[in-house]
Amino acid sequence: MRLYNTINSEDLKVRLIAETIVRKTISFYRYFILENPQEFRDQLYSEWEAINCFGRIYVAREGINAQMSVPEENFDAFMKTLAKFPIFDQIPIKYAIEDNGKSFYKLAIKVRPKLVADGLDDDSFDVTNVGNHLSAVEFHSLVEDDRHVVVDMRNHYESEVGYFKGAIRPEVDTFREEITVVTEMLADQKDRKVLLYCTGGIRCEKASAYLKHHGFSDVNQLHGGILEYARQIKRLNLESNFIGKNFVFDERMGESVNGEVISHCHQCGKSCDVHLNCANELCHLLFIQCPECAVKFEKCCSSDCRDVKNASEPEKKLIRLNTERKFGNSKAYRKSYLLVKNNTFADSISAEEQKTGF
Repeated sequence: MRLYNTINSEDLKVRLIAETIVRKTISFYRYFILENPQEFRDQLYSEWEAINCFGRIYVAREGINAQMSVPEENFDAFMKTLAKFPIFDQIPIKYAIEDNGKSFYKLAIKVRPKLVADGLDDDSFDVTNVGNHLSAVEFHSLVEDDRHVVVDMRNHYESEVGYFKGAIRPEVDTFREEITVVTEMLADQKDRKVLLYCTGGIRCEKASAYLKHHGFSDVNQLHGGILEYARQIKRLNLESNFIGKNFVFDERMGESVNGEVISHCHQCGKSCDVHLNCANELCHLLFIQCPECAVKFEKCCSSDCRDVKNASEPEKKLIRLNTERKFGNSKAYRKSYLLVKNNTFADSISAEEQKTGF
């Protein structure tokens, strides 16, 4: 039996757009020792493909991390598949804040060494000794007290478009980098109450255990992450302490929490919170671009990339062979991010700046 997708991605995207069924975007994770991750992965693929589920799911010996799109008409059947496996017993499921049903266009389940690429040696500290789990209401109240330290455990391109008021937002590109940076930044504040948050909670599990291992006495984390916070705050009709948009790793790229747009186009500086990937296939840089610049640069991050995008195939082949750098390195995003931060906007990022990053 085939246990992987064989259809071209572009064809799948066309099919998704044409779909008329209603889908629910959900996410869940659990740390749970799996004896045979590959076998578990294959079982899940067989079960979920049969009921037309899409999503990006990571399976490791330490558990599962899933973001999925499930047909509403098959949701009961999906829940029944979860009941077949001990790992899913009473597992919390988070629902999307904004959901157009177009979050994923295929089912991809991958076996990985770790659920989150944190670069940590799990044998060097107790990964089960995590921080206190705070409800949305508890976290909402505590972040308003400036005696506490609020830390965004996401990458800077996520916090650029939305964050909790007063939060420390390290300018990092990866979670692996963030854990080290946060530990060093707060080295002299180990007795303060630390409040961690991320998208759905999984990154805070490892981060809180790591901070406790390094002597932090009062580590807390938002249970269910921003997703659950937004849902509860709306249900209780409270004014959100999270402003802007929650970045998500699917086709939607983000979902607004309180309706505010707090970020800017990386090319002209207009108010904008729309992320996209550069249309130059050799680049694919993630950046923020307004509709006007999208037209001007043809959805590319620079005029250089626009020229490459419109080049002939022989010219592109020559560029691949002769280019001195890779398009789309993360430092180029950092360059455009700092232009926005310093209110010194530029129409494009030059090839030289992309090569050096700054």
